[in-house]
Order: sequence, then C-alpha cells, then structure tokens
Amino acid sequence: MSGTANANRLVRWIDQRLPVFTLLAHATTDYPTPKNLNYWWNFGSLALFMLVVMVLTGIFLAMNYTPNAALAFTSVEHIMRDVNQGWLLRYLHMNGASMFFFVVYVHMFRGLYYGSSKSPREILWWLGLIIFITMMATAFMGYVLPWGQMSFWAATVITNLFSAIPWIGNDITTWLWGGFAVGNPTLNRFFALHYLLPFVILGVVVLHLWALHTVKSNNPLGIDPKGPQDTIPFHPYYTVKDLFGVGVMLIVYMFFVFYAPNYFGEPDNYIPANPLVTPNHIVPEWYFLPFYAMLRSIPNKLLGVIVLFGSLIILFFLPWLDTSKVRSGRFRPAFKIFFWLFVADGCWLGWIGAQFPTESLVVQGRIATAYYYLFFLVVLPLLGWFETPRTLPSSISAPVLPRGGAAAMEKA
Repeated sequence: MSGTANANRLVRWIDQRLPVFTLLAHATTDYPTPKNLNYWWNFGSLALFMLVVMVLTGIFLAMNYTPNAALAFTSVEHIMRDVNQGWLLRYLHMNGASMFFFVVYVHMFRGLYYGSSKSPREILWWLGLIIFITMMATAFMGYVLPWGQMSFWAATVITNLFSAIPWIGNDITTWLWGGFAVGNPTLNRFFALHYLLPFVILGVVVLHLWALHTVKSNNPLGIDPKGPQDTIPFHPYYTVKDLFGVGVMLIVYMFFVFYAPNYFGEPDNYIPANPLVTPNHIVPEWYFLPFYAMLRSIPNKLLGVIVLFGSLIILFFLPWLDTSKVRSGRFRPAFKIFFWLFVADGCWLGWIGAQFPTESLVVQGRIATAYYYLFFLVVLPLLGWFETPRTLPSSISAPVLPRGGAAAMEKA
C-alpha cells in the first residue's frame, strides 16, 4: 500500500507541474466514445502504429545510409549485408510503407462510406488528406533513395511532370533536380526531405487527433450520441480492441517481412542506376498505381498533370459534394452500389497502372478515370437529392440493446 501511495504522490506531484497524466486520462479514460464502433475504426490506430514503426526504422537506417549518387546503392547493400540486423530494419521499412498505405486507404474508404467527412468534421477530414498527401511525397522520395534503376527512372519521370506547369514548371523541375538532370543534388534533396517529412506528418497527426477529440468520433450509424447511454470510455474498451487489431496486422506484416520481403518491390531496383539505360516498363509502388494509370491515360502532358493532382484536390470538397443529409452508407441503398463500384474502380485503376501500356488498357484507364470524377462530381450530389434513405434509429443504443435494456439505460 505504501508503494502505491508513494506512486500516487509522485503522479500528483508531476501532474501539478506538467499535467501529462490529466491529458492522458482526458484522451483515454474520460473520452466518451460511441459504443458501437466496429473493427473498421481500428485502422486509424493501426496507421498511427505504422507511422511510429516507419519513423523509428527510418532513423536507424539513416545512420548507415550515404546520400551520394556514387555510394547510395552500395550503402544500401552494406546495410543489408554488414550492419547487424540491417536486413531486418530495411525489410521492416520497405514493407512497412505498404502496410502504412494499406491501412490509410482502408481508413479513408471507411470515412467515405460512413460519412465521416461531413459536418462538423470537415477540418478533421482535411487534416487526414494533408497526412495522406504528405505520405505520398515521403514515400516517393524514399523510393528514390536506394538509387536503383527503377528509383532513378521513377524520379526522372515524376519530377518531369512539373515541367508541364506553364511559366514556372521548368524552374520547379530545375530546383527539384538541383541542376539540369537527376543526379547527386537530387538525391541529397530527396534524402533531406524524406527524413524531415515524417516529423511533419507526426505534427499533423497531433492536430488530427486534437480535431477528433473536439468534434468526437463518428460511428457506423452516423448519428450523434444522445447521452451517456450511447457512449463508453475509450480505455479500456477500445484500447484492448486496438491491441487486438495490432496483433492481427503484425501477423500479416511479419509474414511479408520474413517470407516475402520483396513481394511489393521491383527486381530492376536491385540493379544500380544507369542514366543511359531506360527500363522497358517503369512501375511505381503499388500504392501509386491508380494515380499512375490516370496519368498514363491522358495523352496531353499538362492535362494529365491536372487530372492527377485534381484527383487529390477533389477529395477536399467531399464534405460538400456529398449532399445527403444521412451520413452512414448503411442507410443509403443506392449509395452502397455506387460506393462499391468506386472501390472496384480504384482496384481496376491499380491493375491498369501495373500493366505495360497498350491501346486497350489506355482506353480502360480513361473509362476508370472518368468514373472516378463522375462519382464525386455527379453521383454524390445527385444521390443526395434523389435517393430515399432508410429510417435512422432513434439513438446509438436502440439497435444494440433490447427495448427493455434501452429503456433502462435511458432511465439511468
């Protein structure tokens, strides 16, 4: 008992001077969370877990990496062969990027399906999109660092896109390259930004969580809690659920790390970069493939860049493009059909982006790109006006508890 009392006194002493324990209690035990959150809500915490893994492994990899065009490839091989557990660090980092994007994509699709971008969560959605776009920039720059064939030519192709911007495009491209071609200055810039941006992401994540705790979590029913009977403390109920999700994800993650570490990679990236030899087929990482397919489907370079960046910018307008008064897709039968077609469309674009471009695939890419834009600009606004949603329950507890139990909870 004396040990517990001393520990409590120490906690109170620290909390009076730096209220970290009060903040933790407010964010977990005292934070009222809808009682009906399902496992799709695990993917937010999984994304945070993967961000921490990526930052930690990246720091240790940076200790042994040499950002020099003549030495970068051999320094990566040195990490793999000579650094103690270097192979494990690199495989954790490589496959961690794929896991990170996978859980973020699921998190975003969940937000779209359940209407988590709608009022009053617009800024919460924007902050999530900023995290996603910053992730994309970080991942692209990280892909360049091994300085293999695919790394070098991916950097050349993607940075060249900025030259299509009128008046300032060539200046932007020259600045990115640090010269007039992809070379050593480019690698140094990308290494510095790749190391910096994860900490920017961490800062935006703090804002994202702050906004979440301000407007509170959405839930599968898409209705606001009517009182204490509709909520439970985040801890221990959802912390245990999140830990279970982490355990399941680690099984999948470790399978790729130990048994298929190069499954998501390209063999050409194990060949040192050669500016004089162009690969037959330049393929980005899988999480960029849908956007790459959009880019390739447009014959005009400037128009392709507009379509590519427009596919991201349009997401910021989602809270207003989806005009339905009902948040959750559970109660919107027509929306469900178009939503799953949209998911299939994203997968279709990803498959197209991974294939060698043929005339048939270019046409398919244009059709898939058209549906992507039609979903946001036509389908969502029209559904909000013409769709007849199902009747919403009176409260979160109503579908969960029997009538007697719900009544008892309301009386309490």
